[in-house]
Order: sequence, then C-alpha cells, then structure tokens
Amino acid sequence: MKTVRLYDTTLRDGSQAEGISFSSADKLLIARRLDEFGIHYIEGGWPGSNPKDIEFFSQARALGLRRARVAAFGSTRRAGVPVADDVNVVRLREADTAVVTVFGKSWMLHVKEVLRTSAAENLAMIRDTVRYFKDLGKEVIYDAEHFFDGYRADPDYAVKTLLAAEEAGADTIVLCDTNGGTLPTGIAEAMRAVIGLVRAPIGIHTHNDSGVGVANAVVAVGEGAVHVQGTINGYGERCGNADLVSIIPTLVLKMGIPCVERERLAGLTDLSRFVDEIANMAPWPRAPYVGASAFAHKGGVHADAVLKNPQGYEHIEPGEVGGARRILVSELSGKASIFMKAREMRLGLEKEGAALKNVLHVVKRLESEGYEFEAAEGSFKLLVEKALTRHTPFFTLEGFRVSVEKRADGSLISEATIKVKVGDLFEHTAAEGDGPVNALDNALRKALLPFYPSIADMSLVDYKVRVLDVKAGTAAKVRVLVQSKDPGAAWGTVGVSENIIEASWQALVDSVEYKLLRDKAAPATARKGRP
Repeated sequence: MKTVRLYDTTLRDGSQAEGISFSSADKLLIARRLDEFGIHYIEGGWPGSNPKDIEFFSQARALGLRRARVAAFGSTRRAGVPVADDVNVVRLREADTAVVTVFGKSWMLHVKEVLRTSAAENLAMIRDTVRYFKDLGKEVIYDAEHFFDGYRADPDYAVKTLLAAEEAGADTIVLCDTNGGTLPTGIAEAMRAVIGLVRAPIGIHTHNDSGVGVANAVVAVGEGAVHVQGTINGYGERCGNADLVSIIPTLVLKMGIPCVERERLAGLTDLSRFVDEIANMAPWPRAPYVGASAFAHKGGVHADAVLKNPQGYEHIEPGEVGGARRILVSELSGKASIFMKAREMRLGLEKEGAALKNVLHVVKRLESEGYEFEAAEGSFKLLVEKALTRHTPFFTLEGFRVSVEKRADGSLISEATIKVKVGDLFEHTAAEGDGPVNALDNALRKALLPFYPSIADMSLVDYKVRVLDVKAGTAAKVRVLVQSKDPGAAWGTVGVSENIIEASWQALVDSVEYKLLRDKAAPATARKGRP
C-alpha cells in the first residue's frame, strides 16, 4: 500500500504569514503537538536567518519526540563560495538536526536575476551542498524552489537541477510551487515528466495564491508524490501554504492513503485550534473538515435530510476528525431543524406537536423582525422553554433609567438606575459603567446579586451591534448580540429594537435568565429586598 510522509513547515513557512510571530516557546509547544498527532517531519526554521530559530534547535533536542524528525532549513551555498565556508551552510550544520532541507533554484529567472550566476554554477551549488550534508550522515531533503515556473520556462534545465540533487544523494526531492500560480493540470503534467526521469522519491510543496494549494498537493500525490509539505491551517506567506488540516483527512478518508493512523484523525480539530490559539489567530469557521461551519446545517430541507440519513448532506462523519454536527436555527428552518436543535440542546421538544409548530412560527416571525438565533442559543432555549410553558421569569422589571454625563474635563460618566421585582420583593439600585450598556449591565447584576449569588461568576465577554436597515438612518433597527460565560459554559443572546439600549436590555435579560436557568437557581427572597 502506498504511504505518504507528512512534512510540516508551520514553524518556518507558517511563521512568515502576516500577523504571526512564534516565540521559541511557541514553536516547542507546536512541535510537541505535531509529534503527538503523527507528523513525520517538523521543519523548525532557518537557523541562518535569525537567533530565535537557533534557540529553537538547541532546545528541540530535549523534546524527546517519538514520531517526528526535526529538520533544519536553508539554502545552497552561495555562488563562488566553498560549501564548507558558506555561513548559511555552517548554521545548518550547527543546528545539529538529523534532517537537513536544502532549497535551490530551478528557474533561470532566479538563477540569472536573483543569484546573478550561471546555469552551470547553480547546478554545482546544488550538487555541492547536498553532497556536503550527505557526507555528514544527514537525511537530505532537496526543495526545488520555483520548480513549476522553471519547468514551464525551460523544462530541460529545471529537470537538470533535480538530477544534480539526485546525483549528490538527496533522499527526497520536493517540487515546489513557490509562487502558488500553477494549476492542477500543470502540476500533473510536470509530475508525470519528473517521475519518469528522477529515481529519488518525489515530494510536493504548494502555495495557495491561486486558491488551489490543497488541490495541487492532492493531485501530486495522485501522480506519484510520496512526501507532502504544508502547514497547519494553511499559514504561510502571502495567501498561505497548502493546508495539512485539509490534506491529511483527504488522503486518509478519500484516497485510502495512511499518512497518519486513522484513529488519530479524531484529534485533528483540536490540533487546528491549538495552533490557532498559539498563533493568536481566530479559527476560520468555514475551514474544511475542522471549521465551526463544516458540519452546520441551516436550511430546513438539509436538516430534514440529515435527520433521516446524515450522509445526505455530510461527506464524512464529523466525529472522524473530531468535529460535531450543528443545526442552525433561522428563518430558513423547518420543523426538522427546530426538532434537531432542540434535541441537541436536550429541550424535550416532541417531533410532532403544537409546541414544535409554535416555536417554528415564533422563530420565523422574530427573524423577519431582525432577530438571529445562529449565535444566540441562549435566547433560543428560552424561546422553547416559554413555548412549552415551562419557564417562569426569575425577575420582572419595574423600570430603569440610563444617563450619560459629559463633564467639562471631557470625561464621560454613564449611570443606570434600575428597579426589579423578585417574587414579592423589590430591589432598587444604581451603578456606573464605561458606557450606558455597561452601566445597565452592572446595575442589573447589582440588583439581582442579593437574590441570585451565582451571578457573581458570570461575565459578559463580547458585545456586537449591527444596524439592520442603514437606509433608515438613526431610526434604523439594530440587533445586539451578547456573548456571556461562566466557569462551565459560554452562550449567546440577542435583542432587536430601534433603540440600542432596549435591544441591549433584551439581550442582557436573556443572558441572565439563561444563566439562572442552567443553574436551576432559586431566589433567596426570604432575606433580601423590600416588600
């Protein structure tokens, strides 16, 4: 059975992405997770380019990796410089890795205009550098930079660069679409030519500048590549590298190629999000296989089909990659969507019955008014509880007032006063805040805390406002989405009104009600408030 070796370059090529800067400690954490997942090679960086990568290689020796081999990356010797004296070659040697990845030029444009040397000297540079590291007992991977551009311009010379690396003893020769401009047809054509001329194992390294980085890597494997380079989440310079998070399950589940043990795929989503977290990047919700939307169903017809047989609208079982099916509630929902969402949330809504029809009717009406429940599951749960007549409000509002004062020194002071009723008791209080909504939130919590102490461990973590009809100007409706959390969960709630304070109030009330519902809270009314 054909196998493919996975080569991860997140720590080198991925770190060249705009907005990403890994510390040495970050790199060590990622390397350990890649090893645990089953990646074969981890490219740690370019020791000739910066001190941080040198530090990583010195520390990586103590990681005790069980599956992966760490590779140091660097260029061929410079033109006219003896290989043993070249500073980049020296740095590669000093990295003291078992694997060395050497890149060289395949495109005469680069040979003439970047290196400013001759075709013959470039071949000698490749040959000398690969042989140097082979003589040191290293596993040498040769990256043929800009190979596909070079092959289009001068196929004979591009192939000669590969043969030079092969003659020098390269263990694997990797064809690189460095500019990311080659289409799958071009990848296939070049692969077929190379496979017939080069005996060494062939690898592929693609970029995503044309949006086909993953497709190109998969096509190359289909044409004979046995080594695939890429990054986690497709991080990389410009538009990024081929995304290993998409490539790996495609190889294993679609092509039957065991590049990792199948049972390890269940950790793929966690790996993707771990690297996002280290990189301080928000996960892309529409990422294939692992995105939050990868197995999310919104249309009522889709949800109905998934209820009957998930294969109708899912290309794989979500759990195979550590994902989960999600049913989205919207104006597009049918009874199946509402039922499945209620079942997912364990709300006890019967598949056939008046309550289900009522919930569907209310959802469609509210969404027509501007509400949106996709990210407001807290509000949706309360809606269902009310439809089932199971919900008794934890408090009622007697009234609130919010004021904003701008003082002579330019400072702004927001204050909210509020009066609520819990059972037969009242609480009337006030609070300040950074803004009117924050002041109202603080006042509400202050009023309820004597009755419901568990509110103390709840916090508002995000607040979003969207104008629903910009043509209406200042009279437009707004939708407010509030994200809250406590030590055990996170949830979203929504409010809609022409008044931003009222919309915020709706979302804040739902947030508190959802919290108290989860806690199954009972008010301590015997000791609190005023009759």
